[in-house]
Amino acid sequence: MAVDVDGTLVRSDLLHEAVLQHIAANPLNLPRLLAWLPGGKSAFKSRLADQTTPDLAAVPLREETLMLIRAAQTEGRPVWLASASDHRYVSALAERVGGIAGVLATTPERNLAGPAKAAALTAAFGKGGYDYVGDMPVDLPVWADARQAYLVSHSARFERQVLRQFPNADVIARPRPQLRRYIKALRPHQWAKNGLIFVPIVAGHYSDPAMLLATMAAFVCFCAAASSAYVLNDLLDLQGDRQHPTKCRRPFAAGDVPVGHGIALSAALMALSVGLATLLPWKFGVVLGLYIVTTLAYSLVLKRKTIIDVITLGGLYALRVLAGLAASGAKQSQWLLMFSLFLFISLAIIKRCSELVMRREAGKTDVAGRGYLVQDLQVLFPAAAAAGYGAILVVALYMASPEVAALYHHPSRLWLLHPLLIYWISRVIMLSSRNLLHDDPVVFALTDRVSWGVGVIAAIVIGISI
Repeated sequence: MAVDVDGTLVRSDLLHEAVLQHIAANPLNLPRLLAWLPGGKSAFKSRLADQTTPDLAAVPLREETLMLIRAAQTEGRPVWLASASDHRYVSALAERVGGIAGVLATTPERNLAGPAKAAALTAAFGKGGYDYVGDMPVDLPVWADARQAYLVSHSARFERQVLRQFPNADVIARPRPQLRRYIKALRPHQWAKNGLIFVPIVAGHYSDPAMLLATMAAFVCFCAAASSAYVLNDLLDLQGDRQHPTKCRRPFAAGDVPVGHGIALSAALMALSVGLATLLPWKFGVVLGLYIVTTLAYSLVLKRKTIIDVITLGGLYALRVLAGLAASGAKQSQWLLMFSLFLFISLAIIKRCSELVMRREAGKTDVAGRGYLVQDLQVLFPAAAAAGYGAILVVALYMASPEVAALYHHPSRLWLLHPLLIYWISRVIMLSSRNLLHDDPVVFALTDRVSWGVGVIAAIVIGISI
């Protein structure tokens, strides 16, 4: 039995993963990758394998294919892996699977795909002397020379095509509903963070329908841009996500969505965001551009820079508030921007603390690809508290400003906000230290009943102060 690797045994594509890992390690390597392409596919794969090796111990395998391999091994039939991936990757994967009789794969001289794979298998076992398990149109010439065709189906249309050509083909796996997985890859629950775009018109007590409509369009822009960034970040962080207790279930890390689709999805979302932004004031376009560049820099470089990463995350939250100001034309408030920056840097640090606490509970000493050690918690928790209480200090100073007198008839009642803020920030820090905060703090606040209670009371305080 000969078994294909990419998409058949592995729920991903080793070449795509190697390219992404290579770029993630050093974004400046992208021009070098492009320079390798004119040398041909086999030379490209070989040179890439010289530089980068995916984490083959964590790459998700397809259970149906693995069961077929085990059944053949139980019957005493030799199982070979036949792949267009580099021979070093395939050999390492064969060791992981165990009991593999041999490997046929791409070398610097030959790209083992399509007719070349069919010729290699026929030379080794004779025409009709082997069964073949594949999943793509490029496998059609191999099935034509095989005794029995086994198909891992990714689409009903291709499955019908294979069955027309090979009526006795055995379909061992069929696609499961995909839309839900693609939606999950967009992380729509994270769109709640973009609600910060509405903060300026709420804080400024604006009710102009045109301002509200512009702010809603800005919200859609940021949702598309943020989802594009999340997809790209997940693609570049596959290795780290697969080592994480919860992130390993993300669609790309789990192999539920092909990484090639992720690249196209990220580009399409970014195009949508930029296109819609052209309908809004140019200042919003500048802020959106800054957000896009910063998120790209974060995904490629900054997320691996200790402390710089949390400052960047806090700044990205504050940019959402600035975007709301730019889109709506609301009067800019330095107080609001300072409060946002301090608060969101605090929450970004808490997010890192939660990851470190989870690693500590799992008996690990660091966060893969982040540059933090568990012992850094003794520095990070005080830093989170300092930034959070700094945000509260900004509110206290704001209450003595002329803006408060213009917006509120009873500004002294706003002092009631301070104990609420102190309680909420302190509680989030404590939950993080107890390993009870397993999500982004902003998303946590939207699903936590106590946070909702604090929010309702704060809204009442603001209402009686107006």
